Amino acid sequence: MLIYAHSRPGRLAWAQVPAGDFPVDDLPAVLLRGDPPALPEVSELDVVRHYTRLSQQNFSIDTHFYPLGSCTMKYNPRGANTLAMLPGFLARHPLAPDATGQGMLSCLYELQGILQSVSGMQAVSLAPMAGAQGEFSGVAMIRAYHLARGDFGRSEIIVPDAAHGTNPATAAMCGYRVREIRTDADGDVDIEALKQAVGPQTAGIMLTNPSTLGIFERHIAQIAEIVHAVGGLLYYDGANMNAILGKVRPGAMGFDVMHFNLHKTFSTPHGGGGPGAGAIGAGPRLEPFLPLPLVVRDESGFHLQGERERPRSIGRLSAFNGNLGVLLRAYVYIRLLGGEGMNRVADYATLNAAYLAKRLAAVGFELAFPRRRASHEFIVTLRRLAKERGVSAMDVAKRLLDYGFHAPTTYFPALVPECLLIEPTETEAKETLDAFVEAMAAILAEAEQDPQKLKGAPYTTPVSRLDEVRAARKPDLAWKPPGSEA
Repeated sequence: MLIYAHSRPGRLAWAQVPAGDFPVDDLPAVLLRGDPPALPEVSELDVVRHYTRLSQQNFSIDTHFYPLGSCTMKYNPRGANTLAMLPGFLARHPLAPDATGQGMLSCLYELQGILQSVSGMQAVSLAPMAGAQGEFSGVAMIRAYHLARGDFGRSEIIVPDAAHGTNPATAAMCGYRVREIRTDADGDVDIEALKQAVGPQTAGIMLTNPSTLGIFERHIAQIAEIVHAVGGLLYYDGANMNAILGKVRPGAMGFDVMHFNLHKTFSTPHGGGGPGAGAIGAGPRLEPFLPLPLVVRDESGFHLQGERERPRSIGRLSAFNGNLGVLLRAYVYIRLLGGEGMNRVADYATLNAAYLAKRLAAVGFELAFPRRRASHEFIVTLRRLAKERGVSAMDVAKRLLDYGFHAPTTYFPALVPECLLIEPTETEAKETLDAFVEAMAAILAEAEQDPQKLKGAPYTTPVSRLDEVRAARKPDLAWKPPGSEA
């Protein structure tokens, strides 16, 4: 129901009426309204109840289990939000001199150092405003490195077929051709295919480890050796770092550059298109090309380095200092955890995923890679249900809403048919995981006995199943008064 349905002539929420007079004499007559806007006439109580009801109809990490594989939708501690919103942070103007922002800069400097420590990189820039922008800056740095050496023949970026969809897009945006290589039956990069793909045209390879198949790449040292031997570089997609935090460092695996998804691993608000932060780390060869600004420290305090101090940088990705609110939340989260706490992130992320995978297999679901141990996420394939009962991964995903759970990621990675990519994260309790298994088992029984029931789901949500293509291409966003022309 739209708020217009609550409208009654003469009702008004006085607390929201702007105070003072607003002269319009200086506006051109052609821009002035002839009639008042068709706004709803509602009381303050009507407004509060309407929007509170709408919020209660949403699925969110604050209200529901949100096992979106590869997205790491975990709890955002309120303490991190509170401290990041201290007046000294919120009120500081971004053009104010460094001398008036020493507290903020010290936090960012420490965050850079912590990220260096957990990644094995030589230096970190906090400038990128999202994971995708972190990816872009990483590949742009690889390109800048090769061009600075006069190596103009590097025209290809290698991307496994299990990669995030943004990886090939990033490579193409940076001017490279994408060379896709296959994954073998056990989920590892096909080493023989990689050997055939590399050469003097190879600028680098983009990987995440663990991969989006939810398993650790066992041949990572050999992959690094093969790519480095032909003069290429390794880029690490940090989307799945939740699984290895405090356990293994990408720099030790042989990676030359990486981005961190601070809005995933370090539990800042995530979803709805933002906000994000894709801090970028670099090894010795790529450190000079990091995006600006960087926070440095000398005898006089903390400062932002710009173009004058770092002439080989790929430049600025956005105004000012990156997505400061997200960076501060990530910093506070890290300080709340401490070193031991960060180790436990990976412990419980992998424990929860392994437990959930075993339990789902026990009630009848098929694991895509049953011979491999789940890392922080894992894949269930519904290919048998699709073939025998006509029930798709999307049908199961929609039915889960009726049981009070947001669905896992569907149909990604694309090389697994009827795929559900499930990531429980470390912040979920065993009771929640058990309840999810019970819901999945009930849905599996429904699929066997009454598959048509799943095809009509969801039944308990405010809106039933939509034609998703039509909803995306022709959204109905306009309200018209009753009786007016459509």
